[in-house]
Amino acid sequence: MLRGKSRLNVEWLGYSPGLLLENDPLAAGRPPRNPRGNENSLAATLKTLLFFTALMITVPIGLYFTTKAYIFEGALGMSNRDSYFYAAIVAVVAVHVVLALFVYVAWNEGSRQWREGKQD
Repeated sequence: MLRGKSRLNVEWLGYSPGLLLENDPLAAGRPPRNPRGNENSLAATLKTLLFFTALMITVPIGLYFTTKAYIFEGALGMSNRDSYFYAAIVAVVAVHVVLALFVYVAWNEGSRQWREGKQD
């Protein structure tokens, strides 16, 4: 039997001699933990990361060459040198947009998992 200060610390942690964890009223209202929940969360996170990686590669490069050839040189009649400059600006803006979308999706995914109580 614990006495004195150490008994108080053990009781503070919720492990007093008469208390069983199964009878905890807070645990009774919670659904049982899913052992596959972390794996599903990890798979969803990996899919999101791969999707935004593909976007980060394809969107800026595609926009660079498309805007250079069809908009700046074709429609606006700019010189080759000027079209390089403005197409690069469009590509940099596209990189920032993709990054902002990734941060937004990651933030919402994390807050959704936090609300569901599936934090790692």
